[in-house]
Amino acid sequence: MNPAALLNFLQDLARHNERDWFQAHKATYDQLRLDFEQDVAYWLRELAQDEPALAGLDPKKCSFRIYRDVRFSKVKVPYKTHFSAYFAAGGKHGTAPGRYVQIGPNGQTLVAGGLYEPTKEQLAAVRQEIDYQAEGLQQLLAVAPTPQLFPQGMVGEQLKKMPPGYDATHPEAAWLRHKSYLLSHALPDADVRRLQPAEFRAHVLAALRALGPFCEWLREASAG
Repeated sequence: MNPAALLNFLQDLARHNERDWFQAHKATYDQLRLDFEQDVAYWLRELAQDEPALAGLDPKKCSFRIYRDVRFSKVKVPYKTHFSAYFAAGGKHGTAPGRYVQIGPNGQTLVAGGLYEPTKEQLAAVRQEIDYQAEGLQQLLAVAPTPQLFPQGMVGEQLKKMPPGYDATHPEAAWLRHKSYLLSHALPDADVRRLQPAEFRAHVLAALRALGPFCEWLREASAG
């Protein structure tokens, strides 16, 4: 996949987000999509070496559609302006903690992982694990290259107040207030354009691999 070419196409799509323009450039989209899915297949194969649940997944089952569901949205543009894929057992519709790649212009490119919008049961189990023994999570977040790739630490929306059953003076109060458990590594457009295809693919893989211990901790914690 040529990341610069993909950004160019998606930038044009953002300016002409309409069916007629998209259909006129469908051949370009189809080729870019095929190239992206080849990289998704590569990342899958590499990640499956440490996470057997990913073995045998179809890259297409991990890649999200570019078509937006506008039925209940106030924004009626028909197409997303990024390509993305999710690596977890069950593919893009899996509910287990997993890893995510998104490529798009205007700061949309990122590699992230964790547990997004968990069920009540998953959220309760993770919070309980943090309450009982946060040391394991603290340690894995401190081990290189995690601090370098994910310097913000845990990201995402937080409750304004502590969840029921937890005291505001809890030493891990900030973690317990999280509604999702995520790490995210952003790539500025300039970096995406600067990297050659093989370099970009390797950079993304390094970030995805770095998320492995965090996702494994969440899988064990959310299992209860």
